[in-house]
Amino acid sequence: MSSTRIHADERLEQWAEAGLRGASIAVADALSILTDESIPLLPLIHAAGRVRERHFGRDVLIHQLHNVQSGACPEDCGYCGQSQSSDAPIQAYRLHSREEILAEAQRARDNGAYRYCMVLSGRGPSDEEIDHMAGCIREVKDRFGLRTCLSAGLLDEAKARRLADAGLDRLNHNLNTSEQHYGEICTTHTFADRLNTLAAARAAGLDLCSGLIVGMGEGFEDLIDVAYRLREFEVPSIPVNFLVPIPGNRVREAALAGRPITPQLALRVLCLFRFVNPRAEVRIGAGREGHLRSMQALALHPANSLFVDGYLLTRGSNTRDTIAMIIDAGFEVRLDGAWPDELARFVAQLKGGGSAAFDIDHSGEVIRDDRKRVRNARLGAGAMGAELTIEGAAT
Repeated sequence: MSSTRIHADERLEQWAEAGLRGASIAVADALSILTDESIPLLPLIHAAGRVRERHFGRDVLIHQLHNVQSGACPEDCGYCGQSQSSDAPIQAYRLHSREEILAEAQRARDNGAYRYCMVLSGRGPSDEEIDHMAGCIREVKDRFGLRTCLSAGLLDEAKARRLADAGLDRLNHNLNTSEQHYGEICTTHTFADRLNTLAAARAAGLDLCSGLIVGMGEGFEDLIDVAYRLREFEVPSIPVNFLVPIPGNRVREAALAGRPITPQLALRVLCLFRFVNPRAEVRIGAGREGHLRSMQALALHPANSLFVDGYLLTRGSNTRDTIAMIIDAGFEVRLDGAWPDELARFVAQLKGGGSAAFDIDHSGEVIRDDRKRVRNARLGAGAMGAELTIEGAAT
């Protein structure tokens, strides 16, 4: 074994030992995770996984996001299709009714979600919108027992306290990028405004959920700055989103430090956030399907949480595909109670390892047909018309 590899192994062991104690790594070490090619990826993931397992076991938390109000936002955030500076062809709608919000909460519960996350577009909520959301939060918790999270823009302590009194568990307010880079993505509010909202939520007794969007033209140092800012706030939940470029937005290409976000780089980013914030819930947010691609399961070693069924304006993996990935990778979905009946059957099939576990169509829905099926799958271009027949078992 070369001296370079021995040195890398020693560093990884030091980082893991620090994380096991709940301590953060040094800034120089954080930078080397992203830039030092002598640190091999798989041993890095393994070391981050040791830290994750110490603080969270093998559990994965599933979150479902619901955009309860879309568009008509006066802010000019360059990454967002709902902003006034975007020409993205989104569907705009007013604040959803109580019935619509409760129906989405029911769907989240049926999908095995641990937390139901609601998002309002706009600079910040009015008093009437706070009243409406407070009532919905109370009913979601009473009827479904779901933990709740709300993203509502800029808030003062008085409004945050009204939400806390209604039973809101967490307020989401992402930093998105570093203070130095913030003016490049938004000019209608400041990085300090975002820090003030986090402080107001903390003073009101709310848990914090705050993360970032990777790939908005920032440098590695910007990414590291956000990681340590969140560490200073002792944020318990950190969503790590990877930019999904939307036509019509001002920020149109996903790039980090002038380079594309490869699956390997995305995994290094997640490991960085685990080592800097070892006790925090690190969530794989938007863009995991497109940026991690076939390596999504490896991301469950540094991260212990993810979203299903989409990200406000973009589609994402459905619940069954995501649950299958989690279980196949040797992890467990964490629930407060029992699985809903339909998902319980699906999970039993997956864990049973029988042929029924493969009887899933392309969308992830269990095929409900008492007959055996023969499916013909073209082998692709250049296959000279050859067909592969697969006989599936009945469910």
